Amino acid sequence: MQPVFHMDTANGNIQGTANIANTGSVNFQGPKLDFFSLVANASLATSGNVNGYINNIVQAVQTKATVAMYQVSPAAPTILNLALYPTGAYSNVTLLATANAATVSTGGQDIQLNSCAGNAVFTTSGTNFNTGYNA
Repeated sequence: MQPVFHMDTANGNIQGTANIANTGSVNFQGPKLDFFSLVANASLATSGNVNGYINNIVQAVQTKATVAMYQVSPAAPTILNLALYPTGAYSNVTLLATANAATVSTGGQDIQLNSCAGNAVFTTSGTNFNTGYNA
């Protein structure tokens, strides 16, 4: 019987005697992610246009890491949640500084990011995906 998935390598079947406990976790969705929440001093609900505030943040962050997911919190629209890889690319302090430096020109929006923490919560279809800082 052959495996039904092909991830990063085509190295064949895992031997029945292999110590799979030493191989680490399996993530079919992609690489390990770091999760952050950035808190703004105003609502971000209308800041998602292509040249807007959130775009400026995403573009700046992606100079050092890839944004795998982002979401303005439906429960608290002042919170921008980010999932980034590779892990360790940013700390809370460096991510906050990068995001704030990138958002100086926001098209007339007077928004400032006040804090950053490793506690992002992504919500979809009424389900919360709670995350923690993975670095």
